[in-house]
Amino acid sequence: MGGWGAELSGVERTALVTLYLRALESRSKDSILRDHAASEAVRRIGDDLGLGSLKMRLTAGDRYLVVLRARQFDLWAKAFLARHHDAVVVQLGCGLDSRASRLNVPAGVPWFDVDLPEVAALRRELFPDREGHRTIGASVTESQWWEEIPWDRPVLAIAEGLLMYLPEPEVRRLLERLTDRFTTGSLLFDGAAPWVVWVSNRLPRIYGEFTMQWATRDAREVERWIPRLRCVEEIALLAQHAVIPSRLHRHLYQALGLIPPLRDELRLFRFEF
Repeated sequence: MGGWGAELSGVERTALVTLYLRALESRSKDSILRDHAASEAVRRIGDDLGLGSLKMRLTAGDRYLVVLRARQFDLWAKAFLARHHDAVVVQLGCGLDSRASRLNVPAGVPWFDVDLPEVAALRRELFPDREGHRTIGASVTESQWWEEIPWDRPVLAIAEGLLMYLPEPEVRRLLERLTDRFTTGSLLFDGAAPWVVWVSNRLPRIYGEFTMQWATRDAREVERWIPRLRCVEEIALLAQHAVIPSRLHRHLYQALGLIPPLRDELRLFRFEF
């Protein structure tokens, strides 16, 4: 199907990678994520945006890094929404994520997905806005779009696959805006170890200048920036290997997790304030 109205390149094109990997995993009979919305979106896109060439760069094992991260954020998000039926959800740098379709979002919870205008345009065609769910086309580092978000509710802010790609000063400003605007809430994000950021900047750049910039040394760094933020849970992504249905990849992830630098290369954080 043609005429999607969005030409993605560089940083925006990475949104297709995670979409394709979630769809690939969700088509297996023993799927962890069961992201049927992602699978349907990939079916509709076909090769119009170059998914065929993406497949040449991706392996079956890559999908589990994306899926295990999404699964854990889904679990945290479900728990938060179960406690706060009056919440507002903001997904920062959401890409082509379909989390809202995977969760049983309580009625009356406004949901906002924020990403660059080019990504937002494609999102609206694949996942049209509906009552209570809006896509905002803007850079997360801008300040104006925050005015569209209700501030008088507990907030669930999700930054999946985002913060490590921003310069540290922009990460800090973004988190300050979040905690300045809302009285209470939860922040979910993933972080890369310093050595991962160092290596990523010395590898061939598949997507132009899109490289990691901010390394997450430990949760205390963020707590020092913003004392209101308190880390309540931290998980090594590889530690989630037990739920992988593929024996080969389960044992591979388990073996890699026995090596401390590899075990902690990617971590998931849940903060509250």
